[in-house]
Amino acid sequence: MGQKFQIRVIGVLTGFVNGLFGSGGGTLVVPAMERFLGVEEHEAHATAIAVILPLSLISLGIYLWRTDSGAFLRVALWASAGGVVGGWIGAKLLSHLSGIWLHRIFGIFMLAAAVRMFL
Repeated sequence: MGQKFQIRVIGVLTGFVNGLFGSGGGTLVVPAMERFLGVEEHEAHATAIAVILPLSLISLGIYLWRTDSGAFLRVALWASAGGVVGGWIGAKLLSHLSGIWLHRIFGIFMLAAAVRMFL
């Protein structure tokens, strides 16, 4: 299987998960890039940020097209403002963490999300 094909499959699956669940694309794209494409940890996390933004904007556009909830838009705008601040801090922190710590922190968040889904 060629790398271009793998990249497209990862992109389709990431977009599907992101559109279906409203998030979660990063939980798929980061390990997929590391395992199947051989991308280094820091690069995988940074690339995931770039991949998730357009996917989220497309999902948002489709959701807004199908609903007319002003309350949804207010929550989305305030959450986005917080997300911009958190994203900036996280991006700055990314360059200071070793690959092993990235894996550990990412794993903790994945486990916490899994436990929360069962409760």
